[in-house]
Parts: sequence; C-alpha cells; structure tokens
Amino acid sequence: MNDPLKARLAKLQKFSESAKRRANLYSDIAKMDDSNTARSLGALQKAPAPGKKLQKIGFLMLWIPEPTGVTCAIGGPMIVAGRYLDKKYNGSTIHDIGHHTKNTISTISDFRKTVS
Repeated sequence: MNDPLKARLAKLQKFSESAKRRANLYSDIAKMDDSNTARSLGALQKAPAPGKKLQKIGFLMLWIPEPTGVTCAIGGPMIVAGRYLDKKYNGSTIHDIGHHTKNTISTISDFRKTVS
C-alpha cells in the first residue's frame, strides 16, 4: 500500500527539481553574451508598466485643485484605465520570475524538511 504522505513528498520533490532546472535556465539565459540576445533580454529586464503610470497621473489629476473640474473628469477614467491595463498587461521581468522561482524552491525545501 502506498503511503499518501510519501506520494505527496515525491510529487513535491519533482516540483522542486523542476523549479531548480527553471532557475538554472533563467540564470543561463541571463549570462548569454550575444548583443542581439542581450538587447532582447534588456527589454525583458526593464518591462514598462503603463498601468501604474496611468494610475499615478490619474491620481495627480484628481487631487489638483481646479475650478472647472476638468482634471477630475479626466483623472477618474485614467485611474480605471490604469487598473485595467494592470490586469491585462503582464509587466513581469526575468528578475521577477527568478525571484518567485527561488521563493518556490525555498518553500518546497522547507516543507520537505518538515515532512522528512
């Protein structure tokens, strides 16, 4: 009879190995020396966040005192558009992916140590 805890531990070990391979792949990609690759990866390392910028501008326009209220009428929709772009646009970079992968590896390792 197969112990469910051992089966779960084996599954977590597979996840851990996969996360380690993924982290190694990302670090190897970051070390590439080709100029075209470096330029492409540079775009991934500095991903723009248009939604955040729209939200900040919208909040600024909302708080600027103006007698006609035009900035208030423009600021609200800019905030809503910024939030929509944040949900639809993925502004993650390779650094973010590597960071989350390392967190996952450490969490899996900690869990394995507590179970073993």
